[in-house]
Order: sequence, then structure tokens, then C-alpha cells
Amino acid sequence: MLRVGRVMGAETEFGLSQPGNPRANPMRDSARVVDAYAGPRGLKSSQNFWDFATESPLADARGFFMNIADADVSQLTHLPQDDVEAQYLANVVTENGARYYVDHAHPEYSSPEVLTPRDIVTFDRAGDLVALESVRTLEKSAEPVNLYKNNTDSKGASYGTHENYLVDRSTDFDDLVAGLVPFFVTRQILCGSGRVGIGREGEGKGFQISSRADFFEAEVGLETTLRRPIVNTRDEPHADPAKYRRLHVIIGDATLAEPATFVRFGSTSLVLGLIEAGLAPRIELADALQSLWDVSHDLSLTTPLPLTDGTTATALEIQETFYSACLEHADPDDAETSQVLAEWRRFLDGLSTDPKTLADSIDWVAKWVLLESYRTREDIDWDHPKLALIDVQYHDVRPEKGLFHKLERAGRIRRMTTDAEIEAAVTNAPDGTRAFLRSVAVSRLGEDLVAASWDSLVLNAGAFGVVRLPMDEPLKGTRELLAERVERIETAEDLLKALGVDRLSVKND
Repeated sequence: MLRVGRVMGAETEFGLSQPGNPRANPMRDSARVVDAYAGPRGLKSSQNFWDFATESPLADARGFFMNIADADVSQLTHLPQDDVEAQYLANVVTENGARYYVDHAHPEYSSPEVLTPRDIVTFDRAGDLVALESVRTLEKSAEPVNLYKNNTDSKGASYGTHENYLVDRSTDFDDLVAGLVPFFVTRQILCGSGRVGIGREGEGKGFQISSRADFFEAEVGLETTLRRPIVNTRDEPHADPAKYRRLHVIIGDATLAEPATFVRFGSTSLVLGLIEAGLAPRIELADALQSLWDVSHDLSLTTPLPLTDGTTATALEIQETFYSACLEHADPDDAETSQVLAEWRRFLDGLSTDPKTLADSIDWVAKWVLLESYRTREDIDWDHPKLALIDVQYHDVRPEKGLFHKLERAGRIRRMTTDAEIEAAVTNAPDGTRAFLRSVAVSRLGEDLVAASWDSLVLNAGAFGVVRLPMDEPLKGTRELLAERVERIETAEDLLKALGVDRLSVKND
């Protein structure tokens, strides 16, 4: 029976600006943002601190490697950078086991691995506090920087909010594509963040559901920053490749409302369970890209999307089909699975009757209601520049400036977490994954930790020498398994001994 739990994680690239300096170097400012967090906490920050040895961003799930000569430079994340920008490639592993680094001229927070959508909500919001701390530190400098949890600058540039899910390696990738394309094309009605303007540069007048939809150009592909595909084929599991495939999802908006984040990850995890079990609905869109754009541009949610069998279905109808299949096969005794289904149901009911009733739960609706109120009061049209400014201000990470935060404080956005939970998640790793061991290494080993990544630690371990400690299994290295054993360690050598590593069995790096 389907359960919502699986290894998953969130990635957020923050938009940034340096007030009063539109010509500021975004790479330099991104590095300053990351270092502003790392420095006061004594965390290492350098290009070389991340262990790239096991990364393979050109591996394609369709069974081949992209030729390096054909790859855009933005895809070569596994190669050391030696150009003038290399000085800005900061990499930090935070106390909770997350990664905070410079990615394509943006500061990015990649959450630690978690096992439930509820934990995703918590640790994703912990990343917002990490970003906020960077902003607060830089406020004291001569060059302050503002950060925005959004996806476009409304000038033709888009940056990502990605999701990661481990799926069973035995699942045929073609089945994943067939099941995910119609789901992703229509999922935006549940978790879009909304955007003023139609088209990449917002040149068309109006408001749309997704901030990212207009930037997608392919149905399936390996790229993430150009020719963006609905289903990304990067085959880089950061785990045992014989057991796991990491589904790298790039088609999603930065959600601030906690219910939207919860449903975004929860519904996707359940649909992946359907696909793994061979139970996914068979829905084939005649033109997936056109349908993606049409759904985003239709606030009435009534556009009929052509299917290859000659019929049509609306985004709501397609989501109803996926919801019904998940409900039929779900484990009724799993509490979080039931909660995801209940929220998904609430979203579908509200969207089918009056979307504005969900202004407390879905970002695009909350923003739409806010903008419509202002537009009506000021008697202005959708192309008025003030509306674009309000759009951006919704996403400001500063609580006193961000309009989302003001709505939430006023009780107009539902909460699923508490401030105390989020603050604790900034410095404490989730319990059920290897993020705990990564967190211990970062917090306790100091200079003995040479480098780290999702699936390895490189340790300068005394008599053991310099050792790469593999962490291929995400469900090992957990708090339950290791907390007592590592309670008193002070060095990397202590850690290896606590893990029962034999000096003769290790491979030196």
C-alpha cells in the first residue's frame, strides 16, 4: 500500500539584489551571502570543501552520458572551476547537514535529506532562516544584499526551486516520464507561486499561476538552466546506484505557504509510489508544453487540454484522477499519508468551487487576492509597474518587508510548523537519514573534516590517514543508530573508531 514517506529534499536558489547598485556582480554577492552565514559560525566555506569526486551531472537516465563537448558550462558542476569566477564558488555544509553554496550566480540552500513532507516543510523553512541570517549580517556592511525566495526577476531570467526524491532503481524511466508529465503539467494549480506578467519577460498583461511555466521548452531532457524540461533526466543518485534513482525535479515554484509545500512534496511522493507499483493513471497530453503554459495562464482552471486519444481534460480533472488513484491504494493507517490526501482533497475542492477560499494555503491564490485588492483600490491594470514590485516584495525573506510574512503573522496564511521547530531545524539534523552523521562531522570535527558531500565525508583521521568515508545508504548514519556511539568524539579518528572502522580496511583518499 502507498505511503508518503521516502528520502526527499528541497533546493532553493534565492534571487538577490544589492540596493542602489544594479551593476553589482551577482557571483561576488552570492559568495558574500554564503560567507556571511558561514563566517560567524566558524563553518568552512570554499570551492574545494564540497567533495565532487562522486558527482556525475552528465549521466542521463535514458542510458547514456552527454558528451562533455555538447554540455553547457552550467552543467559541469563536477569539474573544478579555474576561471576568474572560481573565487566566488563558496560551499558550506551547515550544522543541520544542508548545503549552502553559490550556484549559477545565486546563493542556494539545499535541505538535508528527510523522510516525510512534514519534515520538508520544516527544513525548507529552516533554509529561509539561513538566508535571513545572511541578510542580517550583510546589513551591517557597506554593501547590503536582499534575498527573495522566488523564481524570476521579471526581466527574462529564471532560477530554480528543485525537488529530489529517491525512487526504486528497478522502475523503468519511461514509466516515470509517462506518469509524471501529466501530473507535473497540472500540479501547478496546487502549488504555483503566481506571477505578474505573461511570457518570459512578463511582456504580456495579466497574472498567471506559475512563476516558472513560461521558461520550459522541452518535455524530457538533461539540462536545468536552458531548454528546461518538464521531466529532468539527470541520473545522479548520490546514493547506491544499484538500489536508488534520484528523481531531480526542476519544474516547481518556490512555495512559501506551508500547506502548498506539504502538498507539493506529498502528492508527488504518492504519485511516484503509484508509478513504482505500476498503478499510475494513463493520461497522455497531445502537447505537454502547450498544456503547461495554458494551465498557468488560465485562472479559471477550465481550459480543456487535448489528449492523444482525441478527448480533453482540465487540469482539475487530471489532478482528480491522480488523487483518486492515490486514495484507492493508500495505506489508511499511515497518519501522514492520510494528512497529505486530506490536504490534497481540500485543495481540489476549493479550486473547483472558489479558488480564493484557498488564499490561506496556496501562494498563487494568496498573491492573486492581494494584487487584485490593490489593483481595484488603485484602479490600475495588470501592466502597472507597482504590481510587479508587489509581486517581488511578496517573496522578500525579511519578515518586516516580505508581504508573505506579513500575511502569515496576521493569521491569513495557515501554519503547520512553529517558530521553535524551524529555529531548531537550523542547527539540528533530521533524525532518520545520514544527514545526522554529516551534521556531527561538521559540528564536531573542525579541521579534521577535509570535504563533504551528500554521499561521502573526506577525513584527515590521524593514524588512518586521509580517508573518504562513503555514505551510499541514506538510511544509515542516523541519530537512532549513531547518537550514543558518537556522543564523545572529538576527532576524525575518534569517529572512525566509533563506527567500527578497521584501519587496515580503509581506502586512503
